[in-house]
Amino acid sequence: MSGYAWSMSGATAAARAEYEGTRAAHLHSVRAALEDHLARLEWPRERIDRYRTERLRALLGHARERSPFHAARMIDLDPSTATVADLARLPPMVKQEVQDEWDAIVAVPDLDRARAERILAEQRWFSYSPSGFQVFSSGGSSGVRGVYVWDWELFVTLACLAWRMQAREERGSSRAETAARLAVLESGVPPHASTPLFDVPTSRSMETVVIPAGAPFDQVLAAVAAARPTHLVGYASVIGRLARATLAGELDIRPRRVSTNSEPLSEEDREAIRTAWNAPIHNLWGSTEIGVQAVGCGRGPGLHVCEDEVILERVDEAGRPVAADQPAARTLATGLAGRLFPFVRYDLGDEVTLLPGPCPCGSSLARVADIAGRRDDDFRYGTGTVPAAAFRHVLGTNPSISEYQVRQTRTGADVLVVGSPELAAVSAALTESLRRYGLGRPEVRVSAVPRIERHAATGKLKRFIALPG
Repeated sequence: MSGYAWSMSGATAAARAEYEGTRAAHLHSVRAALEDHLARLEWPRERIDRYRTERLRALLGHARERSPFHAARMIDLDPSTATVADLARLPPMVKQEVQDEWDAIVAVPDLDRARAERILAEQRWFSYSPSGFQVFSSGGSSGVRGVYVWDWELFVTLACLAWRMQAREERGSSRAETAARLAVLESGVPPHASTPLFDVPTSRSMETVVIPAGAPFDQVLAAVAAARPTHLVGYASVIGRLARATLAGELDIRPRRVSTNSEPLSEEDREAIRTAWNAPIHNLWGSTEIGVQAVGCGRGPGLHVCEDEVILERVDEAGRPVAADQPAARTLATGLAGRLFPFVRYDLGDEVTLLPGPCPCGSSLARVADIAGRRDDDFRYGTGTVPAAAFRHVLGTNPSISEYQVRQTRTGADVLVVGSPELAAVSAALTESLRRYGLGRPEVRVSAVPRIERHAATGKLKRFIALPG
C-alpha cells in the first residue's frame, strides 16, 4: 500500500490512479525477481564473472544490431567473444553526446526524442507508454538536461538492485514479519525517476508514504512525524537534516533501517544518522542513466558494486583503465540491463576508490568507498583547484548548520547556511581553509537564510555552484 503526504489536483489524482494499476503489476514482477537477486548476493566470485561476461555479450550484440550509434562504435568488436577488458577499445560516452545523439542511440524503431518529450509534456503523473516503458528527465549535477527511458524489465532489475541488500538484512531479522512503514523522501513528482524506484515495499506487511523532499523543511518534518516510519529512504541531505532534528528534540521517530541516495552521504550526515537512530545505513550510488551502480550492505564499509548488472571501469584522463591500487580520473559505467537505450562506457563524472579485502556481510561483490561527490563540485581559480572538501569540512561539521550551499565567486565564495552559527567564525574558518589550498587572498561571505531552494523538479540540493566557463 502506498500513500502520499500532499494533496493533489483532481486531474493529477486521476492520472495517478490510472498509473497505479499498471504499477501494481510491475511491483509484483519486482517481488518475483527479488528472489533471484537475493541469491546472487551469495554467488562466489567465479559465478559472478561468468554471468557478467554473458550479460555483456548479450548487451553488446543487441546494441550493435539495434542502435546505429553503437553499431558505428563497435565496427571492430565482436560481441560474441567480447570480455570486460575489450570495452577499453570503445570510446567513452558523455552526457552531452548522449542527448545530441539520442535518436541514433535508442534501440527500438518506434521511439525517438520527440516522442519521449511529448510523453513528458503530456503526463500529469508518472506514466507508462502503451509499449510499457517509462520516460524520465533529470537536470543532474552536471546541469545538462537529460531524457531517459526505462523499459519494464530494466525497472524490475533496478528496483531489485536498489532493495536487495535491505531485503536480505530484513529477512535475517527477528522483525521480518512485523508491520513496517517506509517514508520515501524523494522528488515526489514527475519527471524524476527517484520516486518510482524507491517507493517500493520490500515486505508484504510494508506500507509506504511519499513525502516530497523539496518541500519546505517544516512541512517535511511534520509529514515524517505523522508517518512515524520504521524505515527511511531518501536524499542524503534530507535524511541527515532529519537526524539532526531528532538530536535537537524536534522529531520523535525511531527508524530501524535507513537508506540514502541521490546525493553524496557526508561523514557528518552519516554520524548524525548513527547518533540519532543507531540504525543500519544502506547508502546507494546511482544515476538515471545506469540506474543503480552500488549499494551499501549496512554491515561493512563502502558500497557493493552491482557487478552482475553493471560494469565499472576506473580510467585515466585518456579513458584507459587503471589498476585497482592506482588513482583514477573518472569512472565509466556499462549498464547490462539497459537494452532500450544502451549505455556502454558512459562517463559518470564520479571518482571511485576500490576497497580491498572481504566484507563482513559475506558477499563476493566488489566494494568501493562511499562516493564523496563529482569532480564537478571542485572549484577552479585560475590554474589552481580547490576541492569541495575544503568547504565540507568546515560547514558539515558545524552543529549549528543544518544545510548549506556554496556559490563560487572570482575571489572566493558566497555561502548560504540554514541555522544559527557564528557567521564571522564560519567565514574565518572557510577563509583559512581556502588559503591552505593556495588561494592567496580569499573573500568569503556567509549569510544565514531560512531555507535554501532545491531543484523544482527533483528536490535535490545543489551544494556547490561553480562559476560558468
